[in-house]
Amino acid sequence: MSDHISSMIPGFSGRVVTPADPDYDTVRAVWNGAIDHRPALVARCESTEDVAAALTAARARGLDVSVRGGAHNFAGNAVWPDALTVDLSGLRAVRVDPVTRTAYCQGGALLADLDAATQEHGLAVPAGTISHTGVGGLTLGGGFGWLTAGHGLSIDNLVSAQVVLADGRTVEASLDSHPELFWALRGAGSNFGVVTEFRFALHPVGPMVQMGLLFWPAEQGIQALRTIREAVAKLPRDMGALLAVGLNAPPAPFVPQEYHLAPGHAVIIAGFGAAEDHADVVDALRRELPPLFDVVTPMPYTALQSMLDDAAPPGILAYERALYLNELTDDVVEVLAEFSGKKSSPLSFAPVFTIDGAYTDVADDATAFGGLRRPGYVVNLACVAPTPELLAADTAWVKEFWEALLPFARDTGSYVNFMVEPDQERIVAAYGADKYRRLAKIKAEYDPENVFRHNANIKPAA
Repeated sequence: MSDHISSMIPGFSGRVVTPADPDYDTVRAVWNGAIDHRPALVARCESTEDVAAALTAARARGLDVSVRGGAHNFAGNAVWPDALTVDLSGLRAVRVDPVTRTAYCQGGALLADLDAATQEHGLAVPAGTISHTGVGGLTLGGGFGWLTAGHGLSIDNLVSAQVVLADGRTVEASLDSHPELFWALRGAGSNFGVVTEFRFALHPVGPMVQMGLLFWPAEQGIQALRTIREAVAKLPRDMGALLAVGLNAPPAPFVPQEYHLAPGHAVIIAGFGAAEDHADVVDALRRELPPLFDVVTPMPYTALQSMLDDAAPPGILAYERALYLNELTDDVVEVLAEFSGKKSSPLSFAPVFTIDGAYTDVADDATAFGGLRRPGYVVNLACVAPTPELLAADTAWVKEFWEALLPFARDTGSYVNFMVEPDQERIVAAYGADKYRRLAKIKAEYDPENVFRHNANIKPAA
């Protein structure tokens, strides 16, 4: 590190990477290969003190700030042009206290890190469905996955957070310390500081769980989606479901070769209770509408958490939009079946997440989460493409698909973690006017200069 760079970030013990360094392009790369942002500096932090030093230096130099955790955000918010990137990728340690069922997770950890550490003790925290997702970005926007019905969102299991504020101060946010900040972190957290450690409550899970994947061909689209709809509506809290609308059957060993890349629709049902109960649900689905093929097997929880990783490989070109639905009505099913057949890339599809069970136990105003706490679905329209031509085609497909579903959506807008183009109107809609006003007041207290603004941004109240 040159003397110039050393003097630029006094007290910094990590490494600062500039455009002159040979590994600059590697360091600035994010999961979405369509993003080509060139930050001015990347501060690769090794401690909470490094984060504070980097933020202080950015303020002194008048540089924008972006924060890199897992760098899995579709919009590429982790690195910003001409900004100082606070890189947490070196802060990935996870410590578990099995007696109190608590995990202490550093801000740069990936879901794979968190799952591996907690599963050593047969414990888990609700998180996402792709193991190379960052814990920080996922959690600060809400965080749902296979365990949402049983144990709520990631933020519902957050006990406290260590936060470095825009002015370089470090505070502990919890129900007892900085409670308004803690409320805001749980759903709008990327706006208020850099979380260098999360403390989560854990639940007994695994190590073996049940997985059932059933796949129907595209020509059975409406019938298959209706059948899936009826099945997932009856699931108990110890099961989680993901609808894969418009999925091309993966060329995986468990898929018969003649069906590789066949267009269709699938449902994945994960079971965390009795194996017999899971088998009963899968058997009922088979009887109702025999699938083209299915895979039903016990597997380690860590394998469930990573089974979709190949659907979103690092470096792929991607774009997304999303919305909430109260129900999968027949009209919605017709739109899903119609538009799923219009995509161009075999990797693009529409994952539909169920939100029910423990998710609904939390009051709407208990956290800043931008979504109503009532049963429903999150529909993620994901363009995932290996070439620029397919990216362009399926970006247009996503936008048209989204417009067709919009008349059936909830009024509260989209899930903020799935916002690629978060204009102010959509952000306010996501949180609702009352929550947004409260967030704006908290923002004015903790980040009055809007340092943390490359996100679904909350503007400080005047």
